[in-house]
Parts: sequence; structure tokens; C-alpha cells
Amino acid sequence: MSDPDDPANRCDFCRLPMPEDPVSMEYEGDTYSFCSGACRDAMTESDRVFTEYRGYRRFYPGVAALDRSLPQGMLRNSFVLFSGQAGTRDAAVHAELVWRALQRGEPAVVLSFQEPPVSVVERFLTLDWNVLPYLERDQLHVVDAFTYRLDDPDRMRERMNDWNQHLQRVVDGASTAVRDASDVRELANKVDACLDAHGMVDTGVVLIDSLTELGSLVQPVQAYNFVKDLRADVCKGRFVPIFAGATFGGKADAFPHDLDYTVDGVVDMQLNDDLVEDTLIKRVRIRKMNGVLTIPEWTAYEYTAGQGMVPFDPEVQMEKKRVERVDEGEEAPADDAEVSDAEAAGAADDADDAESAEADGTTASAAEGEDSGDEDRGSVDDPPPGGEESGTAADDGG
Repeated sequence: MSDPDDPANRCDFCRLPMPEDPVSMEYEGDTYSFCSGACRDAMTESDRVFTEYRGYRRFYPGVAALDRSLPQGMLRNSFVLFSGQAGTRDAAVHAELVWRALQRGEPAVVLSFQEPPVSVVERFLTLDWNVLPYLERDQLHVVDAFTYRLDDPDRMRERMNDWNQHLQRVVDGASTAVRDASDVRELANKVDACLDAHGMVDTGVVLIDSLTELGSLVQPVQAYNFVKDLRADVCKGRFVPIFAGATFGGKADAFPHDLDYTVDGVVDMQLNDDLVEDTLIKRVRIRKMNGVLTIPEWTAYEYTAGQGMVPFDPEVQMEKKRVERVDEGEEAPADDAEVSDAEAAGAADDADDAESAEADGTTASAAEGEDSGDEDRGSVDDPPPGGEESGTAADDGG
């Protein structure tokens, strides 16, 4: 039987490993080996073959902390939920996911519930990512589910400064307006039409900025069905991954945070105040990712314009700063445990000193009293009238 782990033992059509003896075919004097009759038949009907093992179409999202936790990448047919606390810069993470796809030469579609298209563009520009060329050739497209809220959209345009009006003109040709964002059927149709127009099958990404906002617009059953239908049509039908944001508001059993069983991946984003005193540290962790090896470890991060997500170790950074202060001649601060021990030791020493001082003062006072008593007794040569009995009575009374 063939060894499926042998790199040379791969199907000449699909490039997958052959777990059993191959199906062979002779063609123009050459012998070809296939993993199945289906691949052999496809070879005879096709003018090309797959040139590499596709590994069920895995890819790396391109965000540093996520790539670190996904050593095998992630499957292209995944719906991934980003569940984050407010303040974790989740919008920056969303922007980077789209930017990395554009850098790979793939198209991207953003379904925006929380911001108008011009603000979506500004989000990229604040991170030093110029998306204007991608908008111009419609490689980046925005499905606008926000502007319908405005009674007079033209009035908003009139209030824009020259720069925002320029951005608006650029994004106008790369955006699709949703008439009513509470109509989930219209939302699904607009997304599907956009994917068709860009030929998005087995390429590109879709970003939904806020499922939380969607949940505030429609009934829960409509929201659940929208997510399930979009996952079936886009992720499983087109092999296009969807990244969806969800701001955590405290109810873990409410939409969209109860979608763990439905979605393919869950990424947690939190603010932690235990790592560094009086400081909130942003952390991210992949809690779930179907079909691939996942390292579910918390990673601290911050965002830098031009670079995107920058992971770091808070303890290493604190130690580095301590060493720098020592090199500059400053006294190195002790950690909390050392400070507590030092304070306790100092308090004990102060107490011992106080007791010693008090004991010394008491001894000195007693000695002075004795000297004073001796002087008083020495000054009385004769007992008072009544003799010793009067003195004894006085002592007992005192």
C-alpha cells in the first residue's frame, strides 16, 4: 500500500495524498497516477491540472497575533466572529483584515452598519493605509447600511470640508447604498450582487463591522437566519471567508455572542487590568477555529500606524524599562511583592525602634525617679511626729 505521507505520492490531478494504491492511466507514453477514478476522468476532460496541494484552501489572515495562533492558517470557508469589549480597537483589527487581503491582490467587501463610506475610508487612512487606488479600481467595495438613517444625505455632504468631499467622490463609485438596513433580504441581496460583480469565488474577504448593530435593527430570529444564510451562501458556497464584529455589552447569552455553535471561528478581544497596575492592556485570543490547529493563548497587543497590530509581552516590556532606568543611574523600582516586603520590614523596624526608645525612656525616668527619691529621703534627717507608724500609713494611703 502507498504511503500517504510521502510527498511524491500525490494525485497527478488534485495533488492530494493518495491513501491507497493509485488509479493509473497511460497517456502519450507517460503513466499518470490518480487518487480516484473521478480525478482520472477529470484529467481526460480538462486541459489543465492543479499544480499544488491546495490543503482545502487555507490562508493566513495577515494580522500578527492571529497568524501566531494559527500555525496552519485558517480555512477559506470560515465565518469568524470577533467578540470584543469596547476600547479594544476592534475597528482597527477589521481594517487590517481588509488591508491584508487587498495587499494579497484579493477583493474585499465591507458591510458597514456603524459608519458612512467616507468614515470607513478614513479608518484606513488614520492607519497610514491608502485605499484610494483600491477604491478607484473597485477592488474595495462598501455596502452602505448606515446612510439610510439620514433624512437628508445631501446635507451631510454639504457640511463636509474639501478633503472629505474629495474622499466622498472617490468612494461614491465603489459603494452600494442600502435603502432599509432592517430588511435582511435586501441586505443579503446587495451583498450577493456585489460578490457576483467582483467574481468573488474562492478569493477575497467580506467584513461585517457590527452584528451588534444588526441585532438592534431586526428581530432575533431574523438576525440568526441572516447570519446562517450568509454563512451558507458566501462561506460554504463561494469559499469566501466572512469576518464579523460584535461588541460585547455584558450579556453573553444574547445575539450575536451566542453564535458559538453556528460560526466557524470565535476571536475574543478584551481589556485586562491584572497584568500591569493601573493600566488596561488589550489582549486577543482565538477561542475556536474549525478544521485547523489553534493555539488559544492570550496575546497582548497595540496598534501602530503603518504596521497594524503589534504583539508584545507586558512583563518583558516592564523589565526592559527597569533595565533602562538602571542604566541611566536611577534606582530600579521593586515589584509589588518586593515593595510590600520592604514596607513590612520597614514598619517592623520602626516598631522595634519605637519600643526600644520607649523602654529606654521608661528606664531613664525610673532612674531619675530613684535619684530624686534618694535626694528627698536624704534631706529628712528625723522622722515626722508619730514616727514610723505615720510614715507607713501615708505610704499605704498613697
